[in-house]
Amino acid sequence: MGAEIVGVMERRTFLIQSSMAATAALLPIPTRGEEAQSWPRYSGATVIDALGAPGTSSFGKRIPLTASELSDATASGLTAVNVTVSGVGSYTKDFEETLRNIAFWEEQITAHPDALMKVTRSADVAEAKKSGRLGIIYGFQDGTPLGESLERLDLFYDLGVRIILFTYNLRNLVGDGCLEPGDAGLSLFGRKLIGRMNAKRVLVDLSHCGHRTTLESIEVSQQPVAITHAGCTALADLPRNKTDEHLRKLADKGGVFGVYLMPFLRTAGQPMAEDVIQHIEHAINICGEDHVGVGTDGVISAINATPEFQKTFREEIAQRRKLGISAPGEREDVFTFVPDLNIPGRFQKLAYLLSKRGHSDKQIEKIIGGNFYRLFREVWGG
Repeated sequence: MGAEIVGVMERRTFLIQSSMAATAALLPIPTRGEEAQSWPRYSGATVIDALGAPGTSSFGKRIPLTASELSDATASGLTAVNVTVSGVGSYTKDFEETLRNIAFWEEQITAHPDALMKVTRSADVAEAKKSGRLGIIYGFQDGTPLGESLERLDLFYDLGVRIILFTYNLRNLVGDGCLEPGDAGLSLFGRKLIGRMNAKRVLVDLSHCGHRTTLESIEVSQQPVAITHAGCTALADLPRNKTDEHLRKLADKGGVFGVYLMPFLRTAGQPMAEDVIQHIEHAINICGEDHVGVGTDGVISAINATPEFQKTFREEIAQRRKLGISAPGEREDVFTFVPDLNIPGRFQKLAYLLSKRGHSDKQIEKIIGGNFYRLFREVWGG
């Protein structure tokens, strides 16, 4: 029996590796020529990735940026990006981990002042655009670094954090994440946190949150909120995605919904640019053109799907499952990026594709960054 199980596992591993190798073979080679597929007004637009990071490494590994990665950040045309500085899922480690991540990005910004700048107010976004630098916005992807202390919000605000996502799939003291079967919603602590964030003018992010946590947070907040990176449940019924009800209520409060470039855009198979466009267009139909943007949930530089990358990718998926934070839709044979947008100029190409689909220049400006910029101005102020 043991040999039979081993044989099954070996065949499964071979199939996974073969599938990923075939997918990798189909990946477009990133070239500057591809980035020429650009919407003519792109260079003048404010372009914002509502969740991402410069570089090619995974979030949180604190690997210094290379000259090539900095060049990609400049070539991307991005004005600003919400970079995750929080730890995820551990009350014993995430406070210190978050401080280390913030220190790392402070070092990177100081080391590369010609390419990067820190964003703590909406005027900084304008300055980043004017100076041709990439604005770095510090954001959380879990409430765990706050522990049980609302006062920690003041500390992190002073360090530059301007966006806080409440739950990373699971339950914490703020509320329930999207994988919690009980769907208990927002806690009393979470309601107090929203009040304090509103007072400090920190943006509430409801990506990864459960159904009730999302709806209740929108209702409780006195300011517009964001869903920085998600997809539409109507197109792919997976826990990480948001329902039409979520989208409507978000828009009613003036918020913005960011479409990600992740496996959850489909219930099976590798998502491509066409899927991204479909989710954007569905969100526009539900929210209206003033409430839709893009949060890639990825890195700026193109990813080279080498055998070493694929091995690491499989290991990371396995580790996420072990920790209980892997969401349905995460698979070893589906990459966490969109192959035909696997170039630094992915926002340029998205704008081009939207234009080809008949979207107006005004709509495209809003989708690739204008809507999030408006939200930042409303919540952060000048």
